[in-house]
Amino acid sequence: MRRYILSIDQGTSGTKALLFDDEGRFVHRCNAEHRQYYPELGWVEHDALEIYNDTVTTINALIAETGINPAKINAVSIANQRETVVVWDKATGEPIHNAIVWQCNRSLDICDRISKMGYDEVIHSKTGLILSPYYSASKIAWILENVPGAREKASHGDLLFGTIDSWLIYKFTCGKVHATDFSNASRTQLMNIDDLSWDEEVMSLFDIPKSMAPDICASDHIFGRMEVSELANYHIPITGVLGDSHAALFGQNCFSRGMAKVTYGTGSSIMMNIGEKSYLSKKGLVTSVGWRVGGETVYVAEGNINCSAATIKWIVDDLELLPDANSSEEVASSVPDNGGVYLVPAFVGLGTPYWDSEATALITGITRGTKKAHIVRAALESMAYQVKDILDIMTIEAYVPLGDIRVDGGPSRNNFFIQFQSDLLNTKVIVNQVEEICALGSAYIAGLSTKLWKDYNELIALRTNDTTFTPKIDDSSRESLYSNWKKAISRTLAKF
Repeated sequence: MRRYILSIDQGTSGTKALLFDDEGRFVHRCNAEHRQYYPELGWVEHDALEIYNDTVTTINALIAETGINPAKINAVSIANQRETVVVWDKATGEPIHNAIVWQCNRSLDICDRISKMGYDEVIHSKTGLILSPYYSASKIAWILENVPGAREKASHGDLLFGTIDSWLIYKFTCGKVHATDFSNASRTQLMNIDDLSWDEEVMSLFDIPKSMAPDICASDHIFGRMEVSELANYHIPITGVLGDSHAALFGQNCFSRGMAKVTYGTGSSIMMNIGEKSYLSKKGLVTSVGWRVGGETVYVAEGNINCSAATIKWIVDDLELLPDANSSEEVASSVPDNGGVYLVPAFVGLGTPYWDSEATALITGITRGTKKAHIVRAALESMAYQVKDILDIMTIEAYVPLGDIRVDGGPSRNNFFIQFQSDLLNTKVIVNQVEEICALGSAYIAGLSTKLWKDYNELIALRTNDTTFTPKIDDSSRESLYSNWKKAISRTLAKF
């Protein structure tokens, strides 16, 4: 009898429910977008209840449209946007504030305060992360400091926090399970990267009671079963839980040390499997738990880009230079080069390796001959430059030569962009034919957990045909392009 995994991909812009069969093949998808809230400059919020309701709606739609018998679904897996955090009332199960999104920099003052106390290195050495409003810890602290009554409720043990995976698990299990997995916990900036537990000293620095924190479990742990009436009491086990970028690395079959992938999304994650031991970067990378599966923990080095596809969305929605994102390939290809135009998309500061939350976006090199196509091309190229910034550092620190790069996400379908990425990196760039790689990665783990698949070798055998791009420009052109990018970066950094 054919079996299935129902995978939830809860991202920054929307929620998808996807069905994969026991041969790892994509069957069907339903999705819903949720609203983005920008209450102040640099602030980004989501409505956590809207996200939950959208998840329920997409699951029910998926089952209705496919006619699948829920009894044939082995498990429900979750791949989620990371760092975005919800704080909710333990008694009512209601959020006390909108979810604060990973892009939001409202908690910069809290990070500055802790930095001035001299704890930057303590936090880095314990969590593997650089002190930044990017992560969940300072966002939770902001809610406790700014929502009336929150501090008092937290001190009495009446509030809970969680990343989106934890929030959904809590809701799906009717409040019976408050848990997260190691990959998501490692991105809160509250988990000790070596002890694999909530770090009391770090939680104290952010003044967050440990009673608020979820239990930390392996990615292949059975977290509970779907019990909510909105999902017709399907009682499907929930397992295969991990952050979306980690799920993409797993879905790309990067099971060995030194294998790397790039996920192009609203932002981008460049991630490398560094094996069973963590290390601390000296050049702006961060260390996280990739996953814990089968009792083994895999660590990853990562660099994060704040704005990737979000830059193209800005070109489409705000500048109105394009009717849609798909047309960017044709427009960018209509000019022979970038015309000297460089776009640094620091709309919410710059992430790795610059870590400048106050940097602002910049377009440089504009002349009287600059056309719309040059701006569009510069926007696409900016994604590739930021990836190179990170991979250059990653390969040096990991003592691993740059090999083939596996890529996924919406922009990976843009042939102009991926060719430019290959040219700039001077290596093969391999595009997986499975578009929904994050959802597939979490589904893989759920399948291992529920014995749908036996081991990693079985997963590798499921991989579909790839599309490979090889570099086509010379070293001199590559060096010139990148040198001009670095000049543009120097002009947008806050300290400039």
